Amino acid sequence: MDQTTLQKLKEAISKSGSIGIAVGQNPSIDEMGAALSLYLLLKNAGKRVSIASPTDPIVEVSSLVGIDRVQKNFGGDAGDLVVSFPYKEGEIEKVSYTLENNFLNIIVKSSEQGLSFNENEIRYTRGSGSIDLLIVVGAATLDQVGNVVDSQKLGNISVINIDNDPNNQNFGDIVLVSPQASSVSEHVADIVLTLGFSLDQDSSQNLFSGVMSATENFQSPRTSSLAFEVASFLMKRGAQRINSQSTQHLQPAVSNSVQVNTAPQPNIPSVQQPANNQPIIPQRSENFDQAEQAETKNEKPPLDWLTPKVYKGSSEV
Repeated sequence: MDQTTLQKLKEAISKSGSIGIAVGQNPSIDEMGAALSLYLLLKNAGKRVSIASPTDPIVEVSSLVGIDRVQKNFGGDAGDLVVSFPYKEGEIEKVSYTLENNFLNIIVKSSEQGLSFNENEIRYTRGSGSIDLLIVVGAATLDQVGNVVDSQKLGNISVINIDNDPNNQNFGDIVLVSPQASSVSEHVADIVLTLGFSLDQDSSQNLFSGVMSATENFQSPRTSSLAFEVASFLMKRGAQRINSQSTQHLQPAVSNSVQVNTAPQPNIPSVQQPANNQPIIPQRSENFDQAEQAETKNEKPPLDWLTPKVYKGSSEV
């Protein structure tokens, strides 16, 4: 990715008030894993983000972390009302609500130590239900995402196109199509590391599942050297190999908790070269070296540019 494209990508995410991530019809493990990883990372960065698919998730993607957050579209224009207040561990026992005289009362029950904040510190944020940035993952044409977004509003929405399909129509304002990548997941991993994200266990597991599925456990002749590099990087961040010949047999994943497989790891078979004997060159392998160095120094890449403009504060997945 050249510096001009990288800067445009940073600005698009930074300035967005509401991001939508879309996949095509019947997405593969690779496509959905990549999309859900983006969703989780942007959520953790405090962005207002939603994810949608024109078709219901099929069984093979049901184990991916965050799959329960996938919806059919990005909603209307009403948006949500978010009530925010400072929080300290242990001072809130529970949150509930009551209905009284046509009013909804949100009750924050304090623990024995009491609440440390006052009424003046409570914030109310009204977000737009419509999106202003659309990230399309693994779709060769915009038509493949169906009606997840109102076509009449697309003219006012910036579009980022992320794919590895050589037949991709290169639609969108920012085109990140990499035909030399053997999976969308390895391509997304390279992109997010370039942006400075620190991959957590859940995002790593989703990306790892995508790489394993797209490369047929590294046995596909299209498997790139970048796929091996990404897989190694993700395993160091908690992603687990599955003791199976297919990632379709993944056990259901739970957010922030991935079951560890203690079975011996099978040897990775040698990679076959494509028919034309032209080697597939890694895109930006230095990203992984830089991320490793940052972790060694206990430093996290800066994400100041990701600070949301309207909605601030993280929310649970």
